[in-house]
Amino acid sequence: MIRVLFVCTANICRSPMAEGIFRHLVAEAGLGHAIETDSAATSPMRIGEPPDSRSQRATLKRGIDISDLRSREVHRDDFQQFDYLLAMDRGNHAYLRSLCPRGCEHKIFMMLEFAPSIGVIEVPDPYAGGEEGFELVYRALDLAARNLLAYIRSQHPLDGGGAS
Repeated sequence: MIRVLFVCTANICRSPMAEGIFRHLVAEAGLGHAIETDSAATSPMRIGEPPDSRSQRATLKRGIDISDLRSREVHRDDFQQFDYLLAMDRGNHAYLRSLCPRGCEHKIFMMLEFAPSIGVIEVPDPYAGGEEGFELVYRALDLAARNLLAYIRSQHPLDGGGAS
């Protein structure tokens, strides 16, 4: 089982959108038996809360329901549990590096490393803006998630058969 963790500041906007998009792609590929997803926050400020309603609307418009997700804080144990930890911005990345046990650094990535054509490395935080910011973030995360799945498939022998 390959385990993928998406990380942003409060785990109510970017990381739950990324998780929802990615798990949808995993299910479409018939890889739900081989890849597991989760998302987490670097801050405890919103623990237990569902994704922001604007995140939910942006994903639901594409048939992706993330209403079941709840914010949780990232923990040091996550580095043992997950194969990939994807930070949404440099601050999240720095936090993950500071928490990371020796020998697990190779598991930390910036989400937009998987979407170099966008030309930026940080997923903008749409929280303070309007719906258009969530649409922009959705498009960036969708491209990155597709490329992330292709990358994982190139790195690991996954059976494409089976239902998710």
